[in-house]
Amino acid sequence: MIMSYLRMAWRNLWRNKRRTLITVASIFFGVVMATLMASMQDGTYGNMIDIMVKLSSGYLQVQNPDYREDRSVNNAFMPDNELEARIASTGMVTTVARRFESFGLLSSGPNTRGGAIIGFEPEKDRETSNLSHWISEGKMISPGDDGVLVAANTAKYLGLGLNDTIVVISQGYRGVTAAGQYPIKGILTFSTPQMNNLGVFMDISAAGELFSAEGMVTSLVLMVESYDAVAPAHRKVSEIAGDSLSVLSWQQLNPEVLQFIESDKAGGIVMLFILYIVIGFGILGTIIMMLAERRRELGVMVAVGMNKVRLGTVLFIETMLIGLTGVIAGFVVSIPVIMLFVGNPIELSGEIGEVYLQYGFEPYLFFGTAPWIFVNQVVTVFLITLVIAVYPVMKIRRLVVARSLRG
Repeated sequence: MIMSYLRMAWRNLWRNKRRTLITVASIFFGVVMATLMASMQDGTYGNMIDIMVKLSSGYLQVQNPDYREDRSVNNAFMPDNELEARIASTGMVTTVARRFESFGLLSSGPNTRGGAIIGFEPEKDRETSNLSHWISEGKMISPGDDGVLVAANTAKYLGLGLNDTIVVISQGYRGVTAAGQYPIKGILTFSTPQMNNLGVFMDISAAGELFSAEGMVTSLVLMVESYDAVAPAHRKVSEIAGDSLSVLSWQQLNPEVLQFIESDKAGGIVMLFILYIVIGFGILGTIIMMLAERRRELGVMVAVGMNKVRLGTVLFIETMLIGLTGVIAGFVVSIPVIMLFVGNPIELSGEIGEVYLQYGFEPYLFFGTAPWIFVNQVVTVFLITLVIAVYPVMKIRRLVVARSLRG
């Protein structure tokens, strides 16, 4: 019985090829447009996260379990080369960089202010913080350098410029006094105003000497290929670190960034919802057109004795076959189209491009290739078609034969 319904529905579809193709096309373009929009959102968020976490925490951090609650240098730890090698050998982590962070007083003459003191590995800077991108004056420090990089607002407040000396005073490891004088090799001007108040960045060996914590770090900063790889990398690194160390993801380290992205995603979901409504009405419109064109035909079929339930079932299957054809075609076409955009992002020019550059983002629209992008759109559009397929059944139940024969 089902096979006979399927054969009848399939034959009915291709008796009027143009009508069927118009209906399939509406579903096809709906899938392609929804997939492109979801892919662009995913790619944009991925690029945003990549830039933000590089500048701050990295995708993952390995820390002393007590350091998150008490950010004291006394909670620093000494990583061994074997630990770093095992983490790097997972195949998921692209960079393992040492970092030493603390807080202290930054001074020059009569001017003093508090600020962050961050020790990092200059040779791994491009894979992590990429501080060299934000140097507005001077140059990047090199490994073993005794100079520092100073955030713009900190330098301005202290009245300091290139080659001037900044005094750093803090508390070192196990309560010893930490104090030193450092020449300024570069001024950092970040796109985010708060970042310009940070403080100073120095080579990690200089930071270890300053805080009497040679060879120690407050965290190991880990980078992965993309934010989609964070979850599996987190699980793998946690197994390697064991119970003696804590492994934190960028979501845990940057809750404010996560909150911003989630709120922005809500706007994206609204846009997708509006697109789905447009797609739904587009499909419904073509189905209504199809029924209107076949009104006399349907009336004749009922008049000669065809059961309305059977006729409604055939129309339901026709609509589902149209939906299935459109969804599959849209899925197949959307894959190469998105892959093309992944390799060739859309460049933003004019004022929009300048705004992107001002905030440290590349002026491009990036596209993502996460599996859910394709699956979600295919399933959603097919479900919309499934709901719309009820409409022909309802119309057949209310069909008045005499009126349809006159129509």
